[in-house]
Amino acid sequence: MNTYKTIDVARIFGIHVNTVRLYEKYGLIPKPERRSNGYRIFTDIHIEQFRLARAALQVEVLQNGLRKLAVDIIKVAASGDYDEAAELTRRYIAKVDVERENAEEAIEITRNILSGIAESDGAGKLSLSRKEAAEFLNVTVDTLRNWELNGLFTVRRLENGYRVYSEKDLQRLKIIRSLRCANYSLSSILRMLRALSADPDTDIREAIDTPGEDDDIITACDKLLTSLSEAEKNARYVAGQIEKMKKMKSENPPLAHQPEIKC
Repeated sequence: MNTYKTIDVARIFGIHVNTVRLYEKYGLIPKPERRSNGYRIFTDIHIEQFRLARAALQVEVLQNGLRKLAVDIIKVAASGDYDEAAELTRRYIAKVDVERENAEEAIEITRNILSGIAESDGAGKLSLSRKEAAEFLNVTVDTLRNWELNGLFTVRRLENGYRVYSEKDLQRLKIIRSLRCANYSLSSILRMLRALSADPDTDIREAIDTPGEDDDIITACDKLLTSLSEAEKNARYVAGQIEKMKKMKSENPPLAHQPEIKC
């Protein structure tokens, strides 16, 4: 098995030597053996573990404990318990699949609601206060206030300043609620709603999953469908890495004492 100095590992991945040490500190790679002079000795297994860790953390999918589970996979693999790491990876992939189903279902719900709005004359009899609208939608008043402050919708006001939520408002709010429950970001929902206002024939799926060129900060939930797809792809790569390292460990005895070299 090949051996590497700290600087070698840093150069392979284009990172600072201190980053290599941080991976060790936080248990993201196996603890390297040291020479009698204290210098670390990394092996091919460390290199593969680095690849695993970087793939697992590449996509910032945070919802429903996915980020924590990704970190757990890395640490368990670093500890050498490859069977448990493989099981955690299977669990991660299953969770990502559920998130993708929820995301796709929310888009279908959006299409159905929009279709219903288009077929109606929009003149429903409902006329609710903000508190009543929140209860009707099973969300909090603060949630409605937050959605309005972020520009997702506006409502008519009476002469006394009180908001009145119409049936059409509630249909729009149902769309927002469904998409938020599926973990789409506020900015992606706003982007989609604006696109629909400009062109009712807009492809909803594309609009909600494609950040604009002028978006300053883009998170995973701003392109949720793409991010979940990438997360699954990376997780399958991680599963392959786990099997690879398991085989490497079984085929290679513990590292023997090496002569001193300067790091």
